[in-house]
Amino acid sequence: MRTRFDDHRGLADLPYFELRDGRLAIAAGIGPAIDVHTHLALAYAGGRVDLDAAHERTEHYLPVDRPLDLDVYMNRNFTAEDLRRLRRDLTLMSVTGRGMRRTHTAPNLLREMADLGIRTSVLLPIDFPVLSRNAEAFLDVAGRHPGLVSLGSVHPFARNPGERLEAQKRAGARGIKVHPAVQLVSPDCRRAHELYDLCGALGLPVLFHCGPVDIEPRLGRWLSQVKHYWRAVADHPGTTFVLGHSGALQMERALELCQRYPNVYLETSSQGLPNVRRILAEAPADRILFGSDWPFYHQATALAKVLIATEGDDAARRRALWANAARLFGIER
Repeated sequence: MRTRFDDHRGLADLPYFELRDGRLAIAAGIGPAIDVHTHLALAYAGGRVDLDAAHERTEHYLPVDRPLDLDVYMNRNFTAEDLRRLRRDLTLMSVTGRGMRRTHTAPNLLREMADLGIRTSVLLPIDFPVLSRNAEAFLDVAGRHPGLVSLGSVHPFARNPGERLEAQKRAGARGIKVHPAVQLVSPDCRRAHELYDLCGALGLPVLFHCGPVDIEPRLGRWLSQVKHYWRAVADHPGTTFVLGHSGALQMERALELCQRYPNVYLETSSQGLPNVRRILAEAPADRILFGSDWPFYHQATALAKVLIATEGDDAARRRALWANAARLFGIER
């Protein structure tokens, strides 16, 4: 099958998609799916976006009119100008309600999901110890929109982490997101280990951003090295860990971690098709999860890779797209 396209709409040439009213849509008989890696607009220092506002067009960080190569790590599809706009939107604009991020809302995500047969998306908030309340905002939105569930976010250096975790679980959190590169915390520091213990006691899986992506600042790249996650996983067998992006550019190390420890899942967002094939072939079949990293990328790009890689294996497709995530996060069909 083709893996390179003039733009995202070219995915309609695959047998899994079609164009409806100019938008990519899933073909009949495919799905359902759970996308375990999505974000709404993250806000810091009061830069709140109306997460319930509908916009005519979603401004993905990788524009849908860009050429698309499914074989490479997804951020290799960005142009230099795309990266400049992305960085500005995630930094300067994150303290405002403006920019591309104003379109990263629940209605826009739900519209894309409906087009693609994605029944549920898992929202991933990212918070600092102060000046952000993204977990509260995401959990509130998820409670009002069927089809959305949310994890929580408690920074390892936040005050009263146990109380915060319990409050977020009561509000509906299905797990906790930890992003070492953004939160500027080592996944192997003492406070992080204390957080993992608390999560295990509460039955909350920890979904990491895991692995360097080569477009982050140098410190974030170092903090995300897969080598820093080993002791967290090994020392907390009662806590379930999801390695977001499957280790990114260090996929082989993340795959080894998943093969060695039964409390580790791999999540496929951003990986190129060859690596998605390898994950499906070599990782434990009941610990592979589908994710897209929306709104960085259109959900169809990640979905296409899993569909291509599972062609002819309906059982593997059901596990990766639905069953594994439904079991882990308690999502009913």
